[in-house]
Amino acid sequence: MGFNPPSRVRRGHGYSADPDQVADELYQQLWQPDCSLVLLFVAPDYQLDKLAAALTRRFGDIPVVGCTTAGEISPDGYRCHSIVGVSFAEPDFFVEVQHIGDLPHFDLSDALGTVMSARYSLGQKAGFPLERHAFALLLVDGLSAREEQLAGRLARALGDIPICGGSAGDNMRFERTHILVDGQFVSDSAALVLIATPHPFEVFKSEHAIRSGERVVVTEADAEARLVTEINAEPAAAEYARLLGVSPERLTPLSFAAHPLVLNVGGVPYVRSIQRINPDLSLSFFCAIDEGIVLSGTRATDIVDNLARTFRDLRGRLGEFQIVLGFDCILRTLPLLHSDAIARLSSLLAANSVVGFSTYGEQYQAMHVNQTFTGIAIGYGTQHE
Repeated sequence: MGFNPPSRVRRGHGYSADPDQVADELYQQLWQPDCSLVLLFVAPDYQLDKLAAALTRRFGDIPVVGCTTAGEISPDGYRCHSIVGVSFAEPDFFVEVQHIGDLPHFDLSDALGTVMSARYSLGQKAGFPLERHAFALLLVDGLSAREEQLAGRLARALGDIPICGGSAGDNMRFERTHILVDGQFVSDSAALVLIATPHPFEVFKSEHAIRSGERVVVTEADAEARLVTEINAEPAAAEYARLLGVSPERLTPLSFAAHPLVLNVGGVPYVRSIQRINPDLSLSFFCAIDEGIVLSGTRATDIVDNLARTFRDLRGRLGEFQIVLGFDCILRTLPLLHSDAIARLSSLLAANSVVGFSTYGEQYQAMHVNQTFTGIAIGYGTQHE
């Protein structure tokens, strides 16, 4: 194993319920000279206005960006009711942050303007070409139902800069989620973070649900509302229940988490997770769904072995990790809560330097996906042209 130079990445974890005290804890762990960014993943239990003010008092002009969660991934693995953080510093990591508000009206021209401004500013700071040396992180209001449009438009505007991220959560209450940007926790918003670095990195995704069994066709749907009324010309919930061999009244959130449907695009599987069953037997989904698409049933492979293989492959290309920013769909772990797999998975994340959160959906390039682990792995060393 080769020698790794000192990292300009710091990780931290705050437990205190008091906003001022937890801000102190995080500052002590995350502040560093020439700090260019602080990322925070925050349990929704906190008094968010007081927390935002306390963080501003500690970190001053350093950009602090983050979101609320459905659980945190700390340096020690899965946690809840806490705040997890990571900081980056120049000259290893140059950063530009853009606050995107009013998501329903954010169109392609807005995306092009946002990215053009961010790329110009980042290029001025970094002083080296951004091609192959920059990535984008996107954090989005997880109840906005605008992730598909946002990710697609930003990916088009970003061009050769890869993008990855997650949708904010609120511990499965589905009431309100928040993005932390410009010193405030806000809804109906997103934060786009561009990071330029000479270190090798890779944006990746991993899913353990694979296509299996019968294929079905969505025959009636409202794409804007992410609502499926009919599958195979039958009431959606009734047909989904038939695939599982149960009656519709026996469907639960655990059923949806354990048995998602999958859409194949160019040979790549993209999970389409069900949020809830409605009184009229329609199904509400967590991401885009439309009439005419063909979905397949799934079967689960071993979630720990699957992710371990992903990390092994990444390490083979990048070397040892400085940090992995991880966005882990809450529906992946929901069925595991009463098994030993959750402890094994938590240990695997800790062993691979993962910091992140449990999401209401993940962004991967131009796609919004579900029941997926997406991330950005950053190695040591220097990239070369």
